[in-house]
Amino acid sequence: MKTRMLNKRIRLASLALVSSAGLAAGGMVQAQDKGTVNLAYVEWASEVASTNVVRAVLEQAGYEVDMTSLSAAAMFQALSTGDADAIVAAWLPSTHENYMERVGDNVEDLGPNLDGTKLGLVVPEYTDVDSIAELNDNADAFDGEIIGIDPGAGLMSLTEEVVDTYDLDLQLRSGSGATMTAALSSAISNEEDVVVTGWTPHWMFARFDVKYLEDPENVYGGAEQIHTVVRNGLEDDMPEAYAILDAFEWTPEQMGEVMLMNQEDDSDPYENAKQWVEDNQDVVEEWLES
Repeated sequence: MKTRMLNKRIRLASLALVSSAGLAAGGMVQAQDKGTVNLAYVEWASEVASTNVVRAVLEQAGYEVDMTSLSAAAMFQALSTGDADAIVAAWLPSTHENYMERVGDNVEDLGPNLDGTKLGLVVPEYTDVDSIAELNDNADAFDGEIIGIDPGAGLMSLTEEVVDTYDLDLQLRSGSGATMTAALSSAISNEEDVVVTGWTPHWMFARFDVKYLEDPENVYGGAEQIHTVVRNGLEDDMPEAYAILDAFEWTPEQMGEVMLMNQEDDSDPYENAKQWVEDNQDVVEEWLES
């Protein structure tokens, strides 16, 4: 009798365990069944930081997230065709103005996620030049060139306007964000002069003693904002993801923390973003509560 009762209890316990496991598995499936959010971005230090943070937050909310690095033109094109769901990398009103005009009817601007940006030409603090208007008189000191980033960037288009407006004798050399900062770092290590295309927020201002050149013609314009832009229909397809993206907003100081983490040797921007999200749950919860 005792053996039969014990076997019955074991069977009941096993059934209860299977049922609870099934409920847990069902909960996991439900969390993973929210779908995949496709984020596009440009390989700027600021956008690598912000896009990875948004990825980590969306994953915390139960979404799968794919990230695709593109040129600025391709990024906006992917958003307009629905190949990308969202970007948190639109510099407005000036830098990406032309791209937004081309895709405006196919996307939705959710507004700024960061205030306090700036664009311009940057030189080491020790450089004896303070204005873009002085560059021609010192062209030899800069080897007759301005070190730029990827050719599709809005910053490069504005810098081409700067070259024309100031009738500069310096050639704008394209490359990438990485090659630009490498050139800046090398020049400063050797106490040489160099002029590069720069923007705020960027880790270079925390790492190096540098300054913006004055822009008396105001070609670069005033302060900008970084906006979140999504494809049309995202609110209907993924309302929760849409709400999180709409709520995402942080400060240049917070972005700077992540960018500096990303400059450490052998660091992984995705792992750094997850660490920042874990360490700043009070900020993240404000985005998730939406």
